[in-house]
Amino acid sequence: MKKSNIIKKIYFGLVILFNFTPVVFAEDDPIAVVNNLSEFIFTLTKGIGGIILAYGTFQFGVSWTSHDSSQRINGLLYMIGGIIIMCTKAILNFIAG
Repeated sequence: MKKSNIIKKIYFGLVILFNFTPVVFAEDDPIAVVNNLSEFIFTLTKGIGGIILAYGTFQFGVSWTSHDSSQRINGLLYMIGGIIIMCTKAILNFIAG
């Protein structure tokens, strides 16, 4: 491949990337920024917990068909961990009062 073709592809890729990047303005209140970031992190954490819970449920279900007790215990641990991760915000709010 020619060097000029590679440079053109990189250039057009950057042009496309910067054209579709949304413009974001900062909030006036710094507490609102922290609250928005906190909500985003807790939403992301809840999604990851849901994925872990679904994986644990799948692993627990597969363990019944293969009669594997260690896989069943791992599935239960994943399910409990996923539930705890999904409820992190409620747990922290309960601790903080």
